[in-house]
Amino acid sequence: MPSTIPLAEAETSLLAARDLAAGYHGHPVVEGVNLEVAAGEVLVLLGPNGAGKTTTLRALAGELAPIAGEVLINGIATRSPLDRRARGGLAFVPEERAVYNKLTVHENLKVGRCAVDRALELFPELKPLLKRAAGLCSGGEQQMLALAKALARSPKCLLADELSLGLAPRVVVRLLDAVRSAADAQGLGVVLVEQHVSKALAVADRVHVMRRGRIVLEGQASEFTDRADELQALYLAR
Repeated sequence: MPSTIPLAEAETSLLAARDLAAGYHGHPVVEGVNLEVAAGEVLVLLGPNGAGKTTTLRALAGELAPIAGEVLINGIATRSPLDRRARGGLAFVPEERAVYNKLTVHENLKVGRCAVDRALELFPELKPLLKRAAGLCSGGEQQMLALAKALARSPKCLLADELSLGLAPRVVVRLLDAVRSAADAQGLGVVLVEQHVSKALAVADRVHVMRRGRIVLEGQASEFTDRADELQALYLAR
């Protein structure tokens, strides 16, 4: 069982959860979740479908209010909604691609209130697509656009849910490398939900594995390269 985060550690982290329970209509999907992410750190949440990863991310983002426990930003407990957390430097890229299909790529970037030049610097692949409607872009291009909008606002913390969903392996690598680079260059703290285990481990600093709404395994990413069988057992366990 994961241990409770000491107060001194939580106060120095960008984002933390302490004994967090969250769910829907008063029924918890996740319980007893303790985690934290520091500046420049990538924390990956792994686990099978239904483990509670997305619910955890939504609670951290402020889309879901905790049923119990608390979320801390810069060591201060908060129950503020997503829009206020976003103004304070938190970026959230949900599982569904956060683009406006009828707007052009350039219009999406402007509506996203991000630095367009910075977005194109991060993803030069978007430059020839600026006048194209986002709905006519490929899935990979749409996800680059969604991530570019988030990163170009220079957030302090990024929450990203399944960036790789339905995408080709080379696009997945491109997206995850951009996240890793932002963590290294800008001190961005990242909580990343991902199903591509090997690719996630390649960019992660630490890993938490969830099952049935709880964190059941955690450690440094480097430790998990030799624990593939243990991970597989957790994914396949009923």
